[in-house]
Amino acid sequence: MWNFWTKGCIYLVCISAISGALAQEPELGSTRVVFQTNYGDIEFGFFPTVAPKTVDHIFKLIRLGCYNTNHFFRVDKGFVAQVADVMGGRSAPMNEEQKREAEKTVVGEFSQVKHVRGILSMGRYDDPDSGGSSFSMLLGDAPHLDGQYAIFGKVTKGDDMLRKLEELPTRKEGIFVMPTERITILSSYYYDTEREDCERDRSILKRRLTASAVEIERQRMKCFP
Repeated sequence: MWNFWTKGCIYLVCISAISGALAQEPELGSTRVVFQTNYGDIEFGFFPTVAPKTVDHIFKLIRLGCYNTNHFFRVDKGFVAQVADVMGGRSAPMNEEQKREAEKTVVGEFSQVKHVRGILSMGRYDDPDSGGSSFSMLLGDAPHLDGQYAIFGKVTKGDDMLRKLEELPTRKEGIFVMPTERITILSSYYYDTEREDCERDRSILKRRLTASAVEIERQRMKCFP
């Protein structure tokens, strides 16, 4: 009898431990990316062990400046804020290197990570390997997306900005809930949290990018009213 109950308890403990491990959030890499928008800044990190090819692809687009002057084309309160594909979402033209990278797609790296608020999830068409540059920031839990879309990171700072977006007026176009005002990604930058001097460098870079973003937007409004 003792052996029966002992084995049973050990079995339950093992099952509980496995379930807990599966439910644990994956570890973030040290890289952080910041999108500076006309509604505030949003910072996010990557899950390189969960979706390495997706992370490499998105991070290269960021390093090339592909998301600058792009926008959030979709804001569905409690569901997602979705960044547009850079091929058609930017207000500024792309150079040849940016175009070559933006035209690439990435394989669907589906995982057991759950779609909850703050998660970054790749957009795609019906083809599971059609992810390009569009991705969503989850504004709520969406279990129906689990295992269907590649999760590659999460928001680390700026949930207050996402809440601002959720309060903006929207319109319905087909299945999409879209903001009536353009939510522009004025500029972007990235830094490494493991560098000792990164905070100072990040502060300087942020000030410079904010100044340049204001000038870019001023020129855009002048040339493309």
